[in-house]
Amino acid sequence: MTQDDGSKTSFWRSIVAVGWAMLGVRKGNEYEKDFAKITPLHVIAVGLVAIFILVLALIWVVNIVV
Repeated sequence: MTQDDGSKTSFWRSIVAVGWAMLGVRKGNEYEKDFAKITPLHVIAVGLVAIFILVLALIWVVNIVV
């Protein structure tokens, strides 16, 4: 595996970890695997993008309802 593959895997794992965290569910052993393989910068970046998308989706839903 090259460095690029590891980075892509780490970034994908960050996306999955943030998604599960937003839902509030995660297995303990999966959390430990994530903690070992993902970087804090990836988690912060994915988290900010996810929150931004969530806020835009909520604004969109409110505009449709009102």
